[in-house]
Amino acid sequence: MAKSRSNAGLVSLVGAGPGDPGLITVKAMGRLQAADAVVYDRLSDPGLLAEARPDAEMYDAGKGPGDVRMTQDQINDLLVKLSSEGKSVCRLKGGDPFVFGRGGEEALALSKLDLPFEVVPGVTSSIAAAAYAGIPITHRAVSTSFTVVTGSEDPSKPDSQLNWDALAALPGTLVFLMGWRALPAITKELISRGASPDRPAALIQWGTTPRQRSVTGTLSTIAKVGKDAGLGSPVAVVVGDVVGLRQGISWFDNRPLFGKRVLITRTRSQASRLRTELESAGAWCVEFPAINIVPVDDPTSLDNALKQISSYDWITISSSNGARGMRARMDALGFDGRAFNNVKVAAVGPATGVTVREEMGITADLVPDEYVSDAVLREMKSLGMDGKKVLVIGSDIGRDVLPEGLEALGATVDRVAGYETKKPENSGEQVAAAFADPGIDITTFTSSSGVDNLVDLAGGPDLINKTTTAAMGPITAGRARERGLRVDIVAPERTMKSLAGAIVEHFSNGDSDAR
Repeated sequence: MAKSRSNAGLVSLVGAGPGDPGLITVKAMGRLQAADAVVYDRLSDPGLLAEARPDAEMYDAGKGPGDVRMTQDQINDLLVKLSSEGKSVCRLKGGDPFVFGRGGEEALALSKLDLPFEVVPGVTSSIAAAAYAGIPITHRAVSTSFTVVTGSEDPSKPDSQLNWDALAALPGTLVFLMGWRALPAITKELISRGASPDRPAALIQWGTTPRQRSVTGTLSTIAKVGKDAGLGSPVAVVVGDVVGLRQGISWFDNRPLFGKRVLITRTRSQASRLRTELESAGAWCVEFPAINIVPVDDPTSLDNALKQISSYDWITISSSNGARGMRARMDALGFDGRAFNNVKVAAVGPATGVTVREEMGITADLVPDEYVSDAVLREMKSLGMDGKKVLVIGSDIGRDVLPEGLEALGATVDRVAGYETKKPENSGEQVAAAFADPGIDITTFTSSSGVDNLVDLAGGPDLINKTTTAAMGPITAGRARERGLRVDIVAPERTMKSLAGAIVEHFSNGDSDAR
């Protein structure tokens, strides 16, 4: 039964921006992350949808050529229903809700029933797509005005609301949104009304995203240029002399990894850091969590180790995940950093050292610059391990290099899992989808377990070897080679920044042919 209007949920009509998820506003992101239900359209970035609460209801309301998931009336009814049930709703719309987004219709449907709503404006593609193509929508020496026009209306219909004579005569910039299908008719109408056939024009497909493609021509040629280039909806059409500035201002599609599809095999939280680094270089990232990091099923061993932590001389923590796993059990047991007063801590690599400090509230006594267990062993050997009692925290499938090396130095070692690695659900289908058309150009590996999982799920190395492969650190690279992979790029350090930098350097040096 629907709740009374006083208990109705707020519907936020949110502009998601033009495509680049980084262009969503702070307020819009807050509404998305807090919503009980998300109703999203066709152009919503999957990365944005991942920001919703895990328990949020998700509704695909996308409408595209030949693919209408919901009619506008059905969308209006859904918003009314969800609000009447007392749920907070994020209606996530591409661009801005009120710029050809039919947000006005949704607002009126809610207003008619006294249901609460708000509008969170978004960056419109009419400006952003041109900017990402290196075309300033205005320039004081070229164009001092711009006009945004719907391209979905048939220019030849007798009751057209568009004044084509006025549009053809305007000296400023014209931007047509949703105009791909009607492009030949649009250009014909403008030319027939007096616009110069030589007036510069540009098409920007999937503007502001790594899939962006831009072509230029004139009013008389742009429809053929776009067709020959294989462009398709969604396309923004820009007409005006500002198009001529693209040659000097083009920036987005000149980056070293522009258009490269990169498969990121990492847990979701960690993948986002690598994705940020790669997308800043122009890559089109496809996230595939080859492993999920989860708490240990049975924390008894970890709890027992923590309860007798003062009996150890050293604790070595092999990764940030291990530090987080320890912190979770410390919280469960009511422990804090004071429990480590008489124990020395070694962290494998600077990143782990930072996590130990931030998550556990303690400063590691030993943090080698290298992100490998061998580096820890070398430094601990110099400190003398004979007769020492050491607790090694790693994963449930971690390598034995560190505990075996410490035992060889005379230490008594307890190896305890701080976290477990699991294969994600439906992972086989996800791998097939990732490598399907248009395919993958670069496959990244950040751990040996990630290598094993992806190779197993892909049915062997052949599919992966059709791509350029990049490994984070020599140990991961070694495991990849053992599994039959050709390793093209090896990051010198086990950090996301180092891996992204190595990939950029590889392609910047001319090794840019995707396999």
